[in-house]
Amino acid sequence: MSTESISFRGILPPLITPLLSRDEIDIVGTHRLIDHVIAGDVHGLFVLGTSGEAPSLSHATQREFLKVAADQIGTRVPMLVGVTDTSLSESIEFSNYAAECGADAVVLATPYYFPMHQDDLKRYVTEFASEVSVPFLLYNMPSHTKVSYEIDTLRDLLELPNLLGVKDSSGNMQYFNKLVELKQEREDFVALMGPEELMGQSVLMGGDGGISGGANLVPELYVSLYEAAVRGELREVLRLQQQVMRLSRKLYEVGAPPTSYLTGIKSALGIRGICSDRMCEPLYQMPAEKQQTIRRHLEDLGIVERVVS
Repeated sequence: MSTESISFRGILPPLITPLLSRDEIDIVGTHRLIDHVIAGDVHGLFVLGTSGEAPSLSHATQREFLKVAADQIGTRVPMLVGVTDTSLSESIEFSNYAAECGADAVVLATPYYFPMHQDDLKRYVTEFASEVSVPFLLYNMPSHTKVSYEIDTLRDLLELPNLLGVKDSSGNMQYFNKLVELKQEREDFVALMGPEELMGQSVLMGGDGGISGGANLVPELYVSLYEAAVRGELREVLRLQQQVMRLSRKLYEVGAPPTSYLTGIKSALGIRGICSDRMCEPLYQMPAEKQQTIRRHLEDLGIVERVVS
C-alpha cells in the first residue's frame, strides 16, 4: 500500500490493546477485535495510542503487539502507530520498527515528563522528522502531556514534507478551528478530532474525521456519523450524534474518572465477547457490580442481547 495513495481521513479507531496478563497479549482477542472493527468499514486503524494504553506497556510488549496487529491488519486499511516516548531516540527507533512492520504513518505526541518551550518542541519535531522513514501525525494531548502544539509552532512545521497533520484531543473547538484554517496554507494538511463526542461537529467545521474510541465497539455508528457530516446532512448528523452521546454516557460514566472511558470500552468489549477486558497497570478493570451496570447499558443500547433470568 503506497502512502501516496492512502487517505488519512475518516474514522480511524484507536485500537485497544487486549491483554491476558501484564505483558501477555490476548492474541485471539486481538485478531477478533481487528476483524470486527474493519468489518465496520472504518478508514484505518491507530495502534498503540492512548486507548491502547501504550505508555503503560513495556517496550517489548509494544513491539510484540504491533507485530500481531500489523499481521492481522495486513493491507486492508491504513495503519497508524503511536510512537510517543520520553526519549527521542526511542521514538525514532520505534518509528523505524513500525515502518518495517508495515505502518503507513506514525503518531507523535509531545514528551510527557519535562515541560517544553515551543522553540524546543519545534526543534524536537524537526529532528524527529529528519530521522524517521514514514510520514507522521502530531498528537495534541495537553491533558496527558502538559504541553500543546501551539498553532504558530504548527505553522512553522508545515514545511516538513513528511508531516501529515494533527490529531487534536484538547477538546478546544477554537483551537481545532485554527487547525482547520492551516489548510489554507497547506491544502493536504489533515485535522483529526480525538474526542468522539465532537467528531461530527468537527467534520462540519472542515475537519477530516476522528480517532474515535467508541468505534472499537460499534464502528459503523461513527462511520455513519462521519459520512453524514461529510454530506452535510444535518438532521442525520443530529440523530447519530444523539446516539454517540448516549453511548458515551452509558459506557464512560460508570467507572471511576478520569480513566472511566478506558475501563468502560474494555469492559464493553469483554462483555460482548470480542476480547479480554484486562487493563494494563497502573489501571485496573471495573469491579463486578460496575461490570453488571455496563452489561445492562449494552442491553439497553441493543449492543448485546438482554439476559432473561
